[in-house]
Amino acid sequence: MFARDRLANVVLLASGAAAWAAVGYVLFSLDPIGDAGALLAGALLLGGAVALSLAPLLWLAGFARTRRIAYRGDWWRAVRRGGLVGLVVAIFVVLRGQDLLTTPLALFVLAMAAFVELTLSLRR
Repeated sequence: MFARDRLANVVLLASGAAAWAAVGYVLFSLDPIGDAGALLAGALLLGGAVALSLAPLLWLAGFARTRRIAYRGDWWRAVRRGGLVGLVVAIFVVLRGQDLLTTPLALFVLAMAAFVELTLSLRR
């Protein structure tokens, strides 16, 4: 692991912690009932916080899985997967806030996210 990898991990985890603090502020200060702006802000902040927290953890998991060898493209893959999970979380929050989240719709969103990741992972 190079110094740039350590720095990227620390920066992403610190920005994830700041995003979680912003989520806490929105959670305790804004009421999303009847306010679409607060609902959207909360969903985007929560999705961003999940993505920023998950991307370095996914990179570290891949780094440990390959016996401490960092391959080219590992960071892009980890950021893409973290962003995809953050997008799914944001979609779920918006749908739940609008009382539109149903089991078939949630399974469809998860299946589409898995399909996107599968097509991007197999592309060579």
